[in-house]
Amino acid sequence: MSSWLEALQTAAARKESCVLATVAGIQGSTPREEGARMVFTATQQFDTIGGGHLEWRAAATARAMLADSDHKRQPAQLERIALGPSLGQCCGGVVFLAFEIIDESAASMLAGLARGRKDGVNIWRAVPLESTGPALLYDVAGGSCEPNTVDSGLHAGMFRVANKTHIARDAQGQRWLLDLCSARLPQVVLFGAGHVGTALVRMLSMLPCRILWVDEREDMFPTDLPAQVTIDATDVPNAVVAKAEPGAYFLVMTHSHSLDQQLSEQILRREDVAWFGLIGSYTKRKQFEHRLQDRGITAAQLNKMTCPIGIPGIYSKEPASIAVAVVAQLMQLWELRAQNHKNSPVVALTPQA
Repeated sequence: MSSWLEALQTAAARKESCVLATVAGIQGSTPREEGARMVFTATQQFDTIGGGHLEWRAAATARAMLADSDHKRQPAQLERIALGPSLGQCCGGVVFLAFEIIDESAASMLAGLARGRKDGVNIWRAVPLESTGPALLYDVAGGSCEPNTVDSGLHAGMFRVANKTHIARDAQGQRWLLDLCSARLPQVVLFGAGHVGTALVRMLSMLPCRILWVDEREDMFPTDLPAQVTIDATDVPNAVVAKAEPGAYFLVMTHSHSLDQQLSEQILRREDVAWFGLIGSYTKRKQFEHRLQDRGITAAQLNKMTCPIGIPGIYSKEPASIAVAVVAQLMQLWELRAQNHKNSPVVALTPQA
């Protein structure tokens, strides 16, 4: 499944107009969070804002915009959608959707977002909701990412009022969609391109994360990999541990127990690892604990090693089953991180459609 950004870049390269629908705000129970996005072309759609009648309604709005012969001059629209019985959904909440036309003129903005994602830099998109002006890019502090940008009336405090996508008004009362495009996706550093590693990458590539896939055997890697997967076919996989970014999630499952042990030691000596999982049984863990303690790894450091890996209750040894269990474990960790990040108090303007 193509992500919203990839879909927009592909459409822009083809000079094909499309509509980006963004969840600009929510009230009550809703299927997706602020910042969820979906792309509509005249005949296709990419990513999801929650499915069901909500997406059917969004598709109708988007394609009506595209059918307008003067659609490139249309300002972004904000629509309030109640998720009640009239829509055939039982969530009971309210979703505010922002719709904006994206065409080849947005190529520079899309390239900036792609660079931010590649570099791990969060970027704000500022989209005027009552004029046909272009979307502008700002850094996390509210500074313009584009030189020679005319004064938009936006100020840094408008971005800091919430650490998520929201609606704000400038000093003139103009409404803006301030859309936080988070690029600081978790980095998963996976050592091993065997059956389990391949199954893991297949599943992880459908989730918001970046994968660094490491193995000495270059011929083990498939050729058709998504953009968020980076391959490192290196003769010295140990060296990759030091190069991984702070806060990375490590998974070790190579073809060699000796290499697994070397990698485990190097990972445990780092103090900035978010999580470390080692494939294997409790017996393997005990063996590694004894060997690593002999090499100076402390009990506190060993406590940071998860082995066996995967959520409890899944006992199948099939590669796909192991991958499901491990991906679920990673998702639990990411959810916890996201909740901790959201705990800071925020005040966002309630959208008015």
